[in-house]
Amino acid sequence: MAIAFTFPGQGSQAVGMGKELAENFAEARAVFEEVDEALGQKLSDIMWNGPEETLTLTANAQPALMAVSVAVMRVLEARGLKLADKVSYVAGHSLGEYSALCAAGTFSLSDTARLLRIRGNAMQAAVPVGEGAMAAIIGLEHGDVEAICTEAAVGGVCQIANDNGGGQLVISGSKAPVEKGAVLASEKGAKRAIMLPVSAPFHSALMAPAADAMRAALADVAKKSPIVPVIANVRAAPVSDAEEIARLLVEQVTGQVRWRETVEWFAANDVTTLYEIGSGKVLTGLARRIDKTVSGVAVGTPSDIDAALTTLLG
Repeated sequence: MAIAFTFPGQGSQAVGMGKELAENFAEARAVFEEVDEALGQKLSDIMWNGPEETLTLTANAQPALMAVSVAVMRVLEARGLKLADKVSYVAGHSLGEYSALCAAGTFSLSDTARLLRIRGNAMQAAVPVGEGAMAAIIGLEHGDVEAICTEAAVGGVCQIANDNGGGQLVISGSKAPVEKGAVLASEKGAKRAIMLPVSAPFHSALMAPAADAMRAALADVAKKSPIVPVIANVRAAPVSDAEEIARLLVEQVTGQVRWRETVEWFAANDVTTLYEIGSGKVLTGLARRIDKTVSGVAVGTPSDIDAALTTLLG
């Protein structure tokens, strides 16, 4: 019976996130101050006071979500949690993989904030606004959606970006092919096919310029092997070598977030509880839908931290 810590991705942000942590814990305040300093910007002010459209910008949301996750980690650690003693694996959804790697000691907090700012800006700049799109497909199997993408991708890009489990997949790519993919999905029996209000076609081949930017950024940053293995998004299997982790983070920019397979891997390897560290409860909900033998616990508020410590250290 093992435990894993998971870290949320974009979409889990909300104005006010992390404020209660900062008000209650010096360790959390220190995290937000360090991230602000690393970015040369009062990101914490945007996190706590908005406006929402500014927080939602990819270049802000990515380091902001990481900051909340690491703030929770620092509070847990200050109260006696030793990650390597209690937790067998870490994993994060898309940008959450960076949060997981920071928690496991691969990157410093300041470097992680700067990497995510570079990543957010590069992903935003990779494709002119309006040329890319993403759509959520609900109620079809992975193979069905893969076939739809192949059919829709004539003259452009259409591929699976996220396999979130529970029959929820996200497709990404050029605007017309993704729109065609959504129509085909409805015709082939999807419960819903919804165009998403996103600013860029994340996790698609169109993100190649952003992958190049991350290759350069990751080559220059100090990195260590994580103190516990990370389950990489694009592999859905554990990785511990720092250079391999960096290669997979580059691949992740254009590759598929294999979250369903990640949770299935946990279940097959005796992980019974996934603690979602940071803002929101998205991954906790997904875990429940993917495998009933795995339970999810969201840890994002002071009361969540108290409850988690009682279980983890009890």
